[in-house]
Amino acid sequence: MAADIAEQPAGYARLLQPAYADPIAEVAAAIAARRPRHVVFTARGTSDHAALYAAYLTEIRLGLPAGLASPSAVTLFGARPDLRDALVVGVSQSGGSPDLAEVLAVAREQGALTVAVTNTPESPLAAAAELTVDIAAGHERAVAATKTYTAELLALLMLVEGIRAGDGTLPSDERAALDALPGLADRVLADPTAAELAPRYRFAARLVTTGRGYGYPTARETALKLMETSYLPALAFSGADLLHGPLAMTDPDVPVLAVVGSGPGGTAMRDVLRRLGERRADVLAIGAGAAAIGAGPAGPAAVIGVPDVDERYAPLLDILPAQQLALALALARGEDPDAPRGLAKVTSTR
Repeated sequence: MAADIAEQPAGYARLLQPAYADPIAEVAAAIAARRPRHVVFTARGTSDHAALYAAYLTEIRLGLPAGLASPSAVTLFGARPDLRDALVVGVSQSGGSPDLAEVLAVAREQGALTVAVTNTPESPLAAAAELTVDIAAGHERAVAATKTYTAELLALLMLVEGIRAGDGTLPSDERAALDALPGLADRVLADPTAAELAPRYRFAARLVTTGRGYGYPTARETALKLMETSYLPALAFSGADLLHGPLAMTDPDVPVLAVVGSGPGGTAMRDVLRRLGERRADVLAIGAGAAAIGAGPAGPAAVIGVPDVDERYAPLLDILPAQQLALALALARGEDPDAPRGLAKVTSTR
């Protein structure tokens, strides 16, 4: 898992090379030419969080309604929704889960334009789709997904921005910002704060993660990583949903990991942090917005800062210390993060 985490900056750089960026641009141009009226994503597990990020991007950047499909509606209940004028995107590292491939096959039969976003271009998911995006993450050693998750994020970002451009070609300022990501990711991974904080949570019985907007998928993925590697019950809530009831369970004995960016989503988290402070919750804040607030009596108990980037790009950096925290916490609790009990690299569901 440590090796997979460390490879992510190189993975960003690889995906931005013409050999992989140009095919993504071609897929984006083909989608733009079809002018879909709405977008449906289908995924499981870690990839579901990447799909959620893409749904935010789609609605904010493309102005198209987007949502996440329930594969069981198709596979278990035999639903055949009318998907004319829709874009249906399957996101899966392995591309091997039968339910996702079936969703894309049915969507294609129902008139949708279908795209597979996967680390395995020869997979059943890719075979079921009309178009394929290769996330080019390479072999992932650990069961818990890290580098394939961030590769999905970047590939989906490039795809959406390419659709927005119309011809798949990213604007020069967008391209320059993306080209800076590998170096910024190196800086984040060089920060030892996450590993140093892990012993603080060694004896936690449960944990809450939270974020808003682009930070919410990061909160959900962080919760999953903590559950997978440390077997620590972790509940993920949007910052808004947290205030609608679950806030009541937070107290000094329930640590909260808050993703706080520097854009609108991070600004909206300020009130969440204030309310958590009233509950005297032990808050660890991650993100550029968290760094601006700082740790202290009036703020989070601990902060992991990341470089300040456009909030669209922040999930590619904010998740890195969260992955490091999950790894270090698993080791501190005496667990093996490379081989979580009961889990396999490919999960087959119907």
